[in-house]
Amino acid sequence: MLISAVVVAILGVFLMQQITTALLEGKEKSALLQLDEGLGVLQRELSSGNVPEVTLKDVTNRLMARSGPSGLYEVYIRDTDQKYLDGYATNEVLPESVPERLRRAVREDRVGTRHSTYSEISYIGRESVPGLVVGAGNGRYELYYLFPLTQEQQTLNTVTHTLVGVSSVLVLLLAAIAWLVTRQVVIPVRLAAHAAERLAAGRLEERMKVRGEDDLARLAASFNDMAGNLQDKIGELEELSKVQRQFVSDVSHELRTPLTTIRIAADMIYEHRETFPDPAVGRSAELLQSQLERFENLLADLLEISRHDAGAATLDAESVDVRDLVLRAVGDTEGLAERKGSKMVLQLPGEPCMAEVDRRRVERILRNLLVNAVEHGEGKDIVVSVAADRDAVAVAVRDHGVGLQPGHAQLVFDRFWRADPARARTTGGTGLGLSIAKEDAQLHGGWLQAWGEPGKGSQFRLSLPRVAGAELRGSPLPLVPPEVELSRASFTALTVGEGDSSEAARAAGEVQQADPARKDGPDRPEEDPGARRDDWAAMSATGAEGGSSAGGEGDPTVRDGDRS
Repeated sequence: MLISAVVVAILGVFLMQQITTALLEGKEKSALLQLDEGLGVLQRELSSGNVPEVTLKDVTNRLMARSGPSGLYEVYIRDTDQKYLDGYATNEVLPESVPERLRRAVREDRVGTRHSTYSEISYIGRESVPGLVVGAGNGRYELYYLFPLTQEQQTLNTVTHTLVGVSSVLVLLLAAIAWLVTRQVVIPVRLAAHAAERLAAGRLEERMKVRGEDDLARLAASFNDMAGNLQDKIGELEELSKVQRQFVSDVSHELRTPLTTIRIAADMIYEHRETFPDPAVGRSAELLQSQLERFENLLADLLEISRHDAGAATLDAESVDVRDLVLRAVGDTEGLAERKGSKMVLQLPGEPCMAEVDRRRVERILRNLLVNAVEHGEGKDIVVSVAADRDAVAVAVRDHGVGLQPGHAQLVFDRFWRADPARARTTGGTGLGLSIAKEDAQLHGGWLQAWGEPGKGSQFRLSLPRVAGAELRGSPLPLVPPEVELSRASFTALTVGEGDSSEAARAAGEVQQADPARKDGPDRPEEDPGARRDDWAAMSATGAEGGSSAGGEGDPTVRDGDRS
């Protein structure tokens, strides 16, 4: 409608200009013809034989009489030989009505040359009116005709009002046509878009109305066919997933009864292993005990993951100090760290980091991360950092072991995923620890993210909102370790050169901004300076043997390369 209004306006202006030009050109031609007749009368009346009897005023009145009773024009004649008399004009027209530029053109050009211009015609005691002034000379005399354009102006005003009215009606008609087109074309497309949005939101029963046999009807029919096929496929997948979850749950429950019996018998055999005469039988009893523990842990993890799949997992949130949960998880895994030769270094803030979390689930997440770091830390230090800001708390577990290959940062949370598929799962881990940890983090509304590079180790970061149910917008800890960022910046500065240190610093900043690992989350805030204090405690976690966790992560037989 807006484009139509602009087009109509342009056409109206163009049409108005054409009408105005044609009207004025016709008026000017008529005026020049009238001027030619006046010049002929002036030449005859003021010839050398008639000058004593005919005065200039008489000629002026005679020419004026030719305009008829309506007074189509005014006449002004000037004798160039009379310096003190500025000629004669009819109907009290002021000589100033003839512009100086027209007088100069008539005076300078050759005899009989016609000139015209548009100007205001001024009267004595009356208002000025727009007019057309034409003039010519015959040597001594200058003759000017002044044509008022009042009638032409009225005509143009009438045409203008007519064009405005017609244009308005035309725009309204175009608006009505656009409205009809919208109803016939745009509205069905809009309805199709809304139906697609509802279908994408999970309303698989959504369908479009099919009307007629045009292209829009075929679009609606195709959409309905697609929605029906999609609903059938999703229904099949949901049923299959439901059966799978039910199978896992049933199997896990059904295996507990025979497993309990086998466990009792295995415990009895294990307690008397030293009494067997054959040492191989005692070793077999130890292997049986270890594998039964792993089997129990696997069943426990399968039950937990099935609860998450079924949506039956609940959150028992309470306000706790995250530092206490970290210390408990470190105490549970310090025995494994000691056997692997790793030392745990804690970086804890001096003030409480309170958050509303499920104590049991967060401790399980931290134990999984710590055991994972110890198993793949190659005997090097494990750094555990805790920080908090106004909205969130975060725990980062950093190891300096084998690291992660590109693209593996997301795969480590998949169930039963292994970094090296050629390896058989002979370690004590169940392959579900990190999967359950991520499910627990998402149940809190938090994030569990991983970073790693080959040869530089890896870091897992748990970010949780301080208030249960709040939206998490950022993390107080970076996902990429600070020393890695510093080494990248230093390398970039060296490659730039020593000539311009400011350019090197700028390039280093660009490398940090371009690092995809820096994207810690949507609208990630700046790190809270109060979250890290100078009085962080550095502790070496050594001590007695640590017990195994509920997921079996404490078993010392876990081998490197098993990221789950």
